[in-house]
Amino acid sequence: MLRRYPDAGEPLACKPLAQGLLNHGYRVSTTRGSYFLKHHLDDSTGDRATIVRQHRATQRLQSLGVPVAPPVVDSDGDTVTEIGGRCYALHPWVDGLHRAGAQLTLAQSLRLGALLGAVHTGLEQVMDAGSGAGGRSCHASPDASDTFALIDELLAAARGRRPRDSFDELAEHRLLERRTLLEQHADHRPPAPDGPATGWVHGDFHPLNVLYRGAEPVAILDWDRLGVQPRAEEAVRAAAIFFVKPAGELELGKVRAYARAYRRAAGAGADELAAAVHRVWWERLNDFWILHWRYCLNDRRADPQFPAVSALAVWWTREYEAVRDAFTG
Repeated sequence: MLRRYPDAGEPLACKPLAQGLLNHGYRVSTTRGSYFLKHHLDDSTGDRATIVRQHRATQRLQSLGVPVAPPVVDSDGDTVTEIGGRCYALHPWVDGLHRAGAQLTLAQSLRLGALLGAVHTGLEQVMDAGSGAGGRSCHASPDASDTFALIDELLAAARGRRPRDSFDELAEHRLLERRTLLEQHADHRPPAPDGPATGWVHGDFHPLNVLYRGAEPVAILDWDRLGVQPRAEEAVRAAAIFFVKPAGELELGKVRAYARAYRRAAGAGADELAAAVHRVWWERLNDFWILHWRYCLNDRRADPQFPAVSALAVWWTREYEAVRDAFTG
């Protein structure tokens, strides 16, 4: 493959990387430096046209000063290589570290919010407004009746697992707990959104997709989920991942700094963030993707996330007003 990139040098080593749930990545060392080779495996985002759109977006964002790592262009001017029906892309290697919210200061939390705001406003400039799929009607909130059926299915799977372990016991506890919460809050399902606050978003903005060097973010990675969605909801979802503690609480002081910077950079109002908080809270209350992976797909890679993620939904319900105020105050 490197023959397509005459300036990349001769290959010396290729080391697989452990991180990443959907695609495979490799660190490729050559006589001229290091590169990140991405093997696109996710069927929903791995077609050539979708990948090219992602690449063009990052190239344009880089011209606006957004820290990204656009792909290397090959000798034919392309950024995607197809081998055996699969797509690959070569990116420059970016040295840096991933930082969770616990590792960020208040100032860095503010910088993170401003960065996501810059991503959203930058995408608004570089992407064709009419090229995204769907409008706000495509983003209906989950129906609790569907969730009750899913809970019953997952409960049966957790109770029937042999040999049964502590994860299965926690899963059963959280499923029963969540069913009670949904019964108590079933009338709080968000209405269909009718505002204009939909736009292009990164789609998967979390600690493993942001690289830091020192105190500064130097690259936003993994644009596979680039798409049109309610923008403020991405800001809320990202905060719920960056700033969650192991026990399932959010660091609300950092969330407040982050959200203020995001609102300022993105031009988003407090009402927009309040609506997004409500929709993402409801989404979390109805979401069991980790248990679906474990019990329906027999995929345990996300299991370590479950204790904090499942506890967050309970804590968020109890501290709903405090969380909303952190995003809007």
